[in-house]
Amino acid sequence: MLEHFFQCPYCWEEISFLLDTSIRQQTYVEDCEVCCNPIESQVGFENGELTQFQVRLLGQ
Repeated sequence: MLEHFFQCPYCWEEISFLLDTSIRQQTYVEDCEVCCNPIESQVGFENGELTQFQVRLLGQ
């Protein structure tokens, strides 16, 4: 597992997601730990290294 820090696209606070490095491509939804808004993330790994990290707002 890799803890990746980034800025929440809703509240702009620094938060982190735990990412599973054993899965090459993954898309999932997790709530911001500060403002509780849902964030969809697309993550990619190659040889255990993070190569892609994108987040998308999900409307409420």
